[in-house]
Amino acid sequence: MGRANPGLVDLVGRLIADGPKDSPPLIAVVGAQGSGKTTLARAAAERFGAVQISIDDVYLTRAEREAMAREVHPLFLTRGPPGTHDLDLLQQLIDALSAAGPADETRIPDFDKRGDDRRPIEAWRVFRGRPSAILIDAWCLGALPEDAAALAEPVNALEADHDPDSDWRGAVNGFVGGAYADFIARFDAVLFLRAPSFDVVLDWRCQQEADLLGVAPADLPAAERERLAGFIQYFERITRHMLDGGVKADVVVQLDRNRLPGSMDA
Repeated sequence: MGRANPGLVDLVGRLIADGPKDSPPLIAVVGAQGSGKTTLARAAAERFGAVQISIDDVYLTRAEREAMAREVHPLFLTRGPPGTHDLDLLQQLIDALSAAGPADETRIPDFDKRGDDRRPIEAWRVFRGRPSAILIDAWCLGALPEDAAALAEPVNALEADHDPDSDWRGAVNGFVGGAYADFIARFDAVLFLRAPSFDVVLDWRCQQEADLLGVAPADLPAAERERLAGFIQYFERITRHMLDGGVKADVVVQLDRNRLPGSMDA
């Protein structure tokens, strides 16, 4: 993913400075898959003495998602969409970090994406002391729910083939307008890195995977690109809605295809 844009790191610093003084400012860095939100949050955390937490760190366990798949809808087995995160765990973590003393140690959850399950607590990283800010990077925080009528038509093959009655996307939409809306309402600032279109998300996601595999994006196996094309369908509806304005954010930064920032609306 490379290095974070210095101007965006400065922007996060200004949001921290504008936040509350009696507790660590709580700031969300939001954007589509591959937009560079985690890279930015990590760079800002390192520079300003903050803590970076990805919403990916608090996915529900495999067993919990298996239970959702049985009880709500089979598509909830796949991690990523609203409803598949442990927001209670994340809130407990925020509370612990906000109240931490200089010598306190707070364990930050870690999720094994290859193994598709949360790592044991002894493997979690440790943050020492009280952070200057708490930076949460998350693709879907700040998303606004869609009208019920908008859910009727599928946006891709995943929805058409596996959610013909719109039960899954209706449940996801309920999480967006319920638990996730309540959660993001507690934040001091939301920064939205706006992709130029959904069409770039597959390329961005493939670049991420190529980096993990240590190969050039052009050398990513075709089967892997096809797998990722299927995976991002779980994120497509909400991502498109956010790009079309269905997001509540304090600052919106328009990115180009190379993730370089252009206009900024605050």
